[in-house]
Amino acid sequence: MKATLLIELRTEELPPKSLNALGGKFAEAVADALKELGFADPAAMAEAFATPRRLAVRIPQILDCQPAQEIIRRGPSVAAGLDAEGRPTQALLGFARSCGVEIDQLAQVHDGKQLCFAFQRIKAGEPLAAHLAGVVDKALKKLPAAKFMRWGDNETQFIRPVHGLVMLHGDQVVPGTVLGLTSGNRTQGHRFLGDGRITLAHADDYETQLSDAGYVVASFRKRRAEIAAQLQQAAAGAQLAEGGALDGLLDEVTALVEYPVVYAGRFSGDFLCVPQECLMLSMKQHQKYFALLDAAGKLLPRFLVVSNLKTEHPESIIHGNERVLRARLSDAAFFFTQDKKTPLGDQVPKLGDVVFHNKLGSQLERVARLRKLATAIAGQLGADAAFADRAAQLCKADLLTGMVGEFPELQGVMGRYYALADGEDDAVADAIADHYCPRFAGGALPRGNVGASVALADKLDSLVGIYGVGLTPSGDKDPFGLRRHALGVLRMLGEMRLPLDLAQLLQMARGFFPADVLSDSVALDVHHFMLERLKNHLREQGFAVDEIDAVVTGELSRIDRVLPRLAAVREFRRLPEAEALVVANKRIQNLLKKSNAPSAAPDPALMEAAAEKALFEAMNGIAPQVASLVENQDYTEALSRLAGLRRQVDDFFDQVLVMVDEPLLRANRLGLLRRLGEVMNRVADISRLVA
Repeated sequence: MKATLLIELRTEELPPKSLNALGGKFAEAVADALKELGFADPAAMAEAFATPRRLAVRIPQILDCQPAQEIIRRGPSVAAGLDAEGRPTQALLGFARSCGVEIDQLAQVHDGKQLCFAFQRIKAGEPLAAHLAGVVDKALKKLPAAKFMRWGDNETQFIRPVHGLVMLHGDQVVPGTVLGLTSGNRTQGHRFLGDGRITLAHADDYETQLSDAGYVVASFRKRRAEIAAQLQQAAAGAQLAEGGALDGLLDEVTALVEYPVVYAGRFSGDFLCVPQECLMLSMKQHQKYFALLDAAGKLLPRFLVVSNLKTEHPESIIHGNERVLRARLSDAAFFFTQDKKTPLGDQVPKLGDVVFHNKLGSQLERVARLRKLATAIAGQLGADAAFADRAAQLCKADLLTGMVGEFPELQGVMGRYYALADGEDDAVADAIADHYCPRFAGGALPRGNVGASVALADKLDSLVGIYGVGLTPSGDKDPFGLRRHALGVLRMLGEMRLPLDLAQLLQMARGFFPADVLSDSVALDVHHFMLERLKNHLREQGFAVDEIDAVVTGELSRIDRVLPRLAAVREFRRLPEAEALVVANKRIQNLLKKSNAPSAAPDPALMEAAAEKALFEAMNGIAPQVASLVENQDYTEALSRLAGLRRQVDDFFDQVLVMVDEPLLRANRLGLLRRLGEVMNRVADISRLVA
């Protein structure tokens, strides 16, 4: 018999930040085990449920008994089992005894190589009850959790204490014990709104009964969607701020409630004199409230709270949350007022007491390096070097403020506000905030070249310093965020089209450290590390692997030219001549690798065949045009001009033997091909393209 299977584990409040993942992993582990045991169809889809006080999974069409299985146990080959007279050998007799049968009850099967004796029997399927408790227990042990806890007077362990177990197959309870609990068909609804204990009539009725009688929305996905809809309605035309419906806060509040109801509250407009980032972060982190913005992006003195209680008179809930928020915002206002009493410049000397890394010195020593590097970069970009120097001097000072101590996420953001309060130039203040950009993958880039100079200096110093003392990323471990820093540098150079040489930047950053602190090869090592990160990033952006390999070579250093070159390669591939030129280029590279010939310039006096003369003349005619186009970064047109060489290249390979016996002719023809390869690969190594 097939029926829907429901498993529910009722617990105390589960960790909210991992609740959705716990529900999904639990459902996946149970479903995979049941499929492996033959109770579920391989295509069966498990439906996960997760609330603060329960994990559950429902799977349709589960058998109450495994199908019967044919068991085949292979023994010795026929050649080894029978002697020359056809009598059974000791090997065959021993195999029959181990199977508990006579020799004439053994079958003969072919194992793909030879004919073997085998014992065949039908194993009856076992009932679901014989396996389900073990399946659930193993699935629970696989759940990702930092630590488990004990409760009561036994040794049972789980993420949180458990209070109930449902294992229901259709309308029948599947007997079993998990974590010391005996299975049944009774659960509980909402702690305050529900009807107490609920008897589940059928596994298919789980969601409906919990919702109707228990005031519980069991599905994490449906509960999240319901909260998002209520938030939009309660916003009454305002916008949900960052930290609202589009980020992790929505997932977190979904994991905190079983029956969500959104209420709107207010706070005093006097708090709006505090930077809105502080107020929004305080609402989000401390209280899990949703801030609201007007059409201009300014914070409104309103907020939304997701409650776990539905009532016709929510005034006490709203006023209670307003009272708590008032205290939190008062703390933020106090930090802001106190921090402004000490200018950022006065905080800088105190950075000498803050360790950046025990092998790399203090933050004050780091600031000294950042000032030199940022000033040098600003000079190359034509930015105001004095502004870059001042921003680099002040960029870490807000680490010592009370606000950043309370909210580390606001480092840089608060530095900008405090710099403006101190009368610093807007460009300096913006650069202080922007030097952390991009803060995450896909995050905003600096607003200008002053900010870019300080941001590049900050990330390059971290990359070279941390990498240089041997703390390289390994697997999924990257405690210093070097992959994020590398991607940030690459995005700034590429997307802001900054005309800077990456290898030179790394060498420059290396030069500002003491000579005996870092490894000698650190600049080259970081360069290679960053190019690998660039390849990964470009693959994520949708570029083909062979296109990336053609453009991103080991010597690449001008990242600002990568995207235009990739775009040009894509256009080149669409040309009818592209495939033939790619094949020819591969042939050229293979010939040059095998020949080991000296790199002499081709001599037209040694050219005998008309095809090689024609190729030489066409190449010389096009080479200056290609060089000029590449110099002006018109890569698409450069590759288009190269397509004009196809006929001469085809004729050359059809009519000319390169590897002739006469050494001068052979060397000259190889020199011609080497020169042709150089011209053809000025934009990208097109031999790496898949023809």
